[in-house]
Amino acid sequence: MPLPDQRRCSWASNELSIRYHDDEWGVPVHNDNRFFEFLTLEGAQAGLSWDTILKKRDEYRRAFAMFDPAKVAQFNQKAIARLLVNPGIVRNRLKIESTLTNARLFLAVQEEFGSFDKYVWRFVDGRPKQNSCHPHERLPASTPESDVLSKDLKQRGFRFVGTTICYAFMQATGLVNDHATDCFRYTLLKP
Repeated sequence: MPLPDQRRCSWASNELSIRYHDDEWGVPVHNDNRFFEFLTLEGAQAGLSWDTILKKRDEYRRAFAMFDPAKVAQFNQKAIARLLVNPGIVRNRLKIESTLTNARLFLAVQEEFGSFDKYVWRFVDGRPKQNSCHPHERLPASTPESDVLSKDLKQRGFRFVGTTICYAFMQATGLVNDHATDCFRYTLLKP
């Protein structure tokens, strides 16, 4: 935990977002279930605030088998019906169905590349992209790297993987370090 005088990125403004910022955002991920979790949560967030998703995260974990893509890939129409009435998640049929589709495709990527980790890190040449965003500077909504990742995922059939969602996914999973240069996490995550 940072000292009281340490600065954070300006978006970390409440207890939940501060904890997420300090412990997770931008930390390089190498666990496939975590990648599947963030792919699912970023897609669910489309059109909503990230705080909304953070508040629902624990229920998402329960509802989607701790983000085990092999288990989620086996969900059927009965499971979809159960998810559609679960007030602890975003009850949007397209987003729920996309999670099931994405789970099946996620398994195909694992089969092809050995892991989703090996697949996704190729888009940043195997190491986190270090940006230098100054305080109060607006972060980009997408980048050439997120454009390429989005295009590749879409060609594979993934859904809710537009370039903006892909860039948020890349930031969350540490493929990109977009902490502000005056944030205490910026230097800690710098390679």
